[in-house]
Amino acid sequence: MNSESFAYESVDVIKKGNKKTVRKVHIKNGKGYKSVSKYIRGKHIGTSKKKIQDEHLPLIKGGSFISGFFDDCKCSESNKKTKKNRK
Repeated sequence: MNSESFAYESVDVIKKGNKKTVRKVHIKNGKGYKSVSKYIRGKHIGTSKKKIQDEHLPLIKGGSFISGFFDDCKCSESNKKTKKNRK
């Protein structure tokens, strides 16, 4: 299988209390991105989207676990988008 024809898509939803984190991985035609979205009480707080490094693509294709894969995708939870956070 050629790396150019490899396609992969994954969505992971993590819920803790009233907070939700959605982690996505999308690969198509040898290029891909990862994103992390945060929600508090059902309201979208922020999204961080990054390009997947070229050395991670063969590891994802092989199905191996990458420790700290989403560590560089940080979106601020102290964003003042919600009315309750404004003072």
